[in-house]
Amino acid sequence: MSKVTSMHDAISTGVSDGDSIYLAGFTHLIPFAAGHEIIRQEKRDLELIRATPDLIYDQLIAAGCARKATFSWAGNPGVGSLPAFRRAAEDGIPTELELEEYTHFGLIAALDAGASNLPFAPLRGFIGSDLPEHNDNIARVESPFDDDYVYAVAPIQPDVAVIRAQRADDAGNAHLWGIQGEVKIAGLAADTVILSVEERCSEETIRSDPNRTVITSDDVDHVVHDPYGSHPSYAQGYYGRDNEAYIEWAEIASDVDRVEEWLDEWVYGVENRREYVEKLGAERLLDLQPEHSYATPIDMGAYR
Repeated sequence: MSKVTSMHDAISTGVSDGDSIYLAGFTHLIPFAAGHEIIRQEKRDLELIRATPDLIYDQLIAAGCARKATFSWAGNPGVGSLPAFRRAAEDGIPTELELEEYTHFGLIAALDAGASNLPFAPLRGFIGSDLPEHNDNIARVESPFDDDYVYAVAPIQPDVAVIRAQRADDAGNAHLWGIQGEVKIAGLAADTVILSVEERCSEETIRSDPNRTVITSDDVDHVVHDPYGSHPSYAQGYYGRDNEAYIEWAEIASDVDRVEEWLDEWVYGVENRREYVEKLGAERLLDLQPEHSYATPIDMGAYR
């Protein structure tokens, strides 16, 4: 059964004010188009969850969408900090921002517990850290077998996960290659999953290489065909990272008025991702095109 819809309808149907939402993707396949649609629809009081909040979370916070950030690291990769994130956390501009902080492994363990429907996940990573003093969802647990102890994290089960992949069939079976990050467990942990892809493909294409099928239709509620939906991050094999955009954001986000101007032009001022891409222009997109680098073919074999 086809689950294909527009990003507008997926966000309108799938995301409600007050939801906890995980925009998955690690270095590439970050769902910027979905984040911009959330801003455009003026969703409010969201808990933004992500192991590595970067520009899209800074933009969501600057637009007044967030009440809380649950995270393990926040920054503009390779450039610096997130000015809007800091303004909200330190000065309540444009709204107060509650923080729930983990280590990378701690947050992923919590997400994995949520995906596995477990009451907690144990780990040693917080021994010697002061994070348990500041996070009520991290607790010391005594071993039932000896006098050892570990820490445990409560499960994270987002209301919504938005995940990206390179291609999917209309039912929501998706191929992903390159860095996978936490995409799979975010999809398994969430109640509602919006899948955004660069390319729609046939079921036969998906079946031709099942090892690349990271997300299956059982876990997907909406499929959105959104080329360049990860810009300015990259999609392995489709386009590269727009480093200039990351550098530009550091300057823009340092000034509240410039942030508002940017949002007016690049989010509110375009109707959808297609208009955003057209506004970027062909020359800028051509600069991001990768060279071909094919993996060595394998023979899956066919047995009777």
